[in-house]
Amino acid sequence: MSYRTLRSWLEALETRGYMKKVKREVDPVFELAAVAKKADGQWAVKFEKVRGYSMPVVAGILSTRQMIAEAMGVSIAEVVTKFAGAQANPVPCRLINREQAPVKEVIIRDHFDLVSMLPIPTHHEKDAGPYITAALLIAKDPLTGVRNVSIHRLQVLGPNKLGILILPRHLWHMFQKAEENDQPLEVALVIGADPLTLLASQAITPPGVDELEIAGALHGEPLQLVKCETVDVEVPAHAEIVLEGRLLPGVREMEGPFGEYPKYYGPASKKPVIVIEAVTCRRQPIYQTIVAATKEHLLLGAIPREAGLFQIVKQAVPAVQAVHLTPGGTCRYHAVIAIDKKNEGEAKNAMFAAFASSAEIKHVVVVDKDVDIFNSEDVEWAIATRCQASRDVIIISGAHGNKLDPSSDDGVSDKMGIDATVPLGAPAERFEKIKIPGFEKIRLEEYLGD
Repeated sequence: MSYRTLRSWLEALETRGYMKKVKREVDPVFELAAVAKKADGQWAVKFEKVRGYSMPVVAGILSTRQMIAEAMGVSIAEVVTKFAGAQANPVPCRLINREQAPVKEVIIRDHFDLVSMLPIPTHHEKDAGPYITAALLIAKDPLTGVRNVSIHRLQVLGPNKLGILILPRHLWHMFQKAEENDQPLEVALVIGADPLTLLASQAITPPGVDELEIAGALHGEPLQLVKCETVDVEVPAHAEIVLEGRLLPGVREMEGPFGEYPKYYGPASKKPVIVIEAVTCRRQPIYQTIVAATKEHLLLGAIPREAGLFQIVKQAVPAVQAVHLTPGGTCRYHAVIAIDKKNEGEAKNAMFAAFASSAEIKHVVVVDKDVDIFNSEDVEWAIATRCQASRDVIIISGAHGNKLDPSSDDGVSDKMGIDATVPLGAPAERFEKIKIPGFEKIRLEEYLGD
């Protein structure tokens, strides 16, 4: 089953026991985020009473790999290959009429205040204020007209004004093109999209690829879009809320600090500004937030990155079995790669391919296929028993990294690879894992009952 709306996914989460409802009133400043983080990695949370608002808020809707797998209709082991297949085979979207689009049930063009209208939370102690964190920003390349979808931190600066952090990726280049001609870049901010469109927005693709078409591939059918009211942008027709606006050329205002995915604050500085000109939404919409540095935040970035990482490593080392961007490495900086090693040197080739796949990747561990790369204890065991630092560790100094890594020098970072694979010439019995026959079939509760 493909979940084509946020609402259908929330119903599925509740039916499967993955959803908890908070019926007591919560404060949107800190308390809401604190409760959501307490539930992180266990349940999604729906806050039915947010102080000062009638609109409910949801968080944690994709906070485990099991949730993501079920949203995609596959097993956990198939998630990465399913996503990679969708990236390789996008499905064109389908435009529908406004009358058919639930997100057009309410249209507001004048006299709105985002803070009074939407229950936008303040997450962390030193955050500069309320932030929109789960909005899909959709814009079109000024030269090609191709859509791009991404998620950004958006600080509320005024009744209809948002500050935005734009990293040097696709949106930044699109904005530069518009700004060079002293033109605003038209954008739409989509809050409350279906889970697969949310996931597709994080795809790591070359310029010119429409992430909404990747969403269509994940759904197995064209994603339904509708035109905006005030900007030349199309948005998912079944979303909860859309903010239509323009990224202003030549305008910068202070934004930040904000608690980011590395679990540190991104500093304050002057950033571009979006002016919102219209709001459309469903009747009785649901607001969605993503608490930074939670498992939901990390996994949304991890799955698409793992899909790209797997494809690139496979070109260099066809014997690759699986890849994992670890939670401890913020699902960005630490990669574990399992290979079925056939030739010495393949582990190092896998490392170099991983580093080339993303500037964010900082440390890579390569293990044999008998190691569970999703089990940190098993990976650490492989490093402890199969690695000698003088032989198996490589260090690359002064590479391009990630500016949000506080240990980097403005994004310049050292990188390290660890070969924790068994040498091909070693006696098999020397590295054979101990095993108890029948262990996998034992159900402990059958033995420990009263």
